[in-house]
Amino acid sequence: MKKIYLLALAVIGFTANTFAQSATASATATIITPIAISKTIDMNFGNIATNATAGTVVLSATGTRTKTGGVTLPAAAGTISAASFTVTGSGTSTYAITLPGSAVSLTSGGNTMTIDAFTTSTAGTLTAGTQTFTVGATLNLGTSQAAGTYTTGAT
Repeated sequence: MKKIYLLALAVIGFTANTFAQSATASATATIITPIAISKTIDMNFGNIATNATAGTVVLSATGTRTKTGGVTLPAAAGTISAASFTVTGSGTSTYAITLPGSAVSLTSGGNTMTIDAFTTSTAGTLTAGTQTFTVGATLNLGTSQAAGTYTTGAT
């Protein structure tokens, strides 16, 4: 009988020494401005003359143009501009630009040309929540390309 009595005292002694513990934590959420992009200037290759030989006009991302083949860049250049976009967001957010990987058609009535080999001036990190970048491309003219204003139709 003594053995049972001592065992009961040992169990009571261990349970009397346990204490309930608790802790709390704070929760925080930060809402940031999402990345947004807007077009500021359309791409424009300017005035171009062509003859019976195919050629190209390369419009750099900085807005300068060069020619190859049967293309003439007349003195009355018209409007020449690389496409321009503004990216906005929070602080120094980062982003990436994906340019078309294949040719894009321009049409004037039933006539077509293509642009390809797209280039960009910059991409990457916003400075104080904003960055502007430009896009150039290569315009491919066919032999004796028909006169007209060619467009992708996008605005």
